[in-house]
Amino acid sequence: MKCEKLDVWKISARLSADAYKQFASLKDFGFKDQITRASLSIPSNIAEGMEKESIRDQIRFLDIAKGSAAEFITQTYIAIDIKYIDKENGKRFIEKSSQILAMLTKLQQSLKGKINNEKQS
Repeated sequence: MKCEKLDVWKISARLSADAYKQFASLKDFGFKDQITRASLSIPSNIAEGMEKESIRDQIRFLDIAKGSAAEFITQTYIAIDIKYIDKENGKRFIEKSSQILAMLTKLQQSLKGKINNEKQS
């Protein structure tokens, strides 16, 4: 699998595992399902995208991963506010998610560069 070589995939997979552990005992099943699914969607879409042959498809799946990261950040802010997660752990989740967003943007830019190079060839 190509994704296993990517730091962004490794970091996002660890973030998802941490989110599942953090919210494992949460009784608000709707919230727990939503936030854990958002976290799981990040590395899953990176993995799916990196297996696509088309660079445009890869970029599209990275966009979906970015959307899931933004969703996870939003839900983490809410979780902090409603005391489902302490502020320190919540900030760590938000910082990791922001790092992932930046890494995904750079990866997309790199892939777009490949498309531009193909056009010039």
